Amino acid sequence: MKKIKEIKFSGVGLQSGKSANVRVRLTDKPGIFFHRTDLPGSQPIPATWDNVVNTGTWDTTIGKAPNQVRTIEHFMAALFVCGIDSAIVEIDGPEFPILDGSAKQFIEIFEEAGICKPWAGKKIIVKRPVIAYRREIIGQMPLLKRIGLWFYNLKTGRREDGFVKLSPYSKGLKIKATLVYPDKIIGTQSAEFLFDPSPKGAEASRRKFLKEFANCRSFGRIWEWEYLKKRGMGLGANENNILALNETGDGTLNELHCPDEFVRHKLIDAAGDLFTAGGLIVGELESWKGSHGLNNLVLRKLFADPENYEIIGE
Repeated sequence: MKKIKEIKFSGVGLQSGKSANVRVRLTDKPGIFFHRTDLPGSQPIPATWDNVVNTGTWDTTIGKAPNQVRTIEHFMAALFVCGIDSAIVEIDGPEFPILDGSAKQFIEIFEEAGICKPWAGKKIIVKRPVIAYRREIIGQMPLLKRIGLWFYNLKTGRREDGFVKLSPYSKGLKIKATLVYPDKIIGTQSAEFLFDPSPKGAEASRRKFLKEFANCRSFGRIWEWEYLKKRGMGLGANENNILALNETGDGTLNELHCPDEFVRHKLIDAAGDLFTAGGLIVGELESWKGSHGLNNLVLRKLFADPENYEIIGE
């Protein structure tokens, strides 16, 4: 029997501002499972698309309250690019540590532990195109929330024409993301990343991801963060773990790692969200003004029809 390794780290949650201790235990059982050790009798939560819930904030949360864990997307992206598909993640709080607001520190923790490896787990082959539209999500919102969204878009100048599309692609997981924001410092930005799961390709893909994408942070307008904090959210946000756009939208209150850090962070989110498929998606993801909600909806549509995909491996 192989030796089971474990990793420990701690940090505060972006929304709650509360500290949490994490222990990652590699296992022989396929799948990523989160276990709330602070809840007596709680069961491990599979980190899969059908356990993702809408919390009304900009993150990915799994499980049903109170047994849930929120803001797992950056950590999931790190697991994905490091080839880790079998682990129990023990956490003693409701929200995953945000660390530096990116995936970089998680990847570095895994690399230091020597557990990154070529992809050897389940592959989910996309056989037919599937697409999820932002308007579908809006159509399911309560009336008052839709009215609130209308006023928000009136203030920000955003249009709700986003979509996420999965299409067949044989070389691995290709992600193409585009952001379109009225804020001058963002404007229209595009980025692309290919994860090649072959033995040589996986190492090169991880290195590229770490160099060009992994340190890109979450972002938002300063007035949005102030709004959230007044309502008991965004309490863990600071100048080190988020990019805060100024009031005029032509700059940030802290320094950018790169001019298109905003869209590169969207690639982190997409990679982490797609890993809730339960394996490596072999296909191409086109994200136009994408979101966590759209990433989850496109997976729900993919798995709604067995003709859309084929599973290889365990």
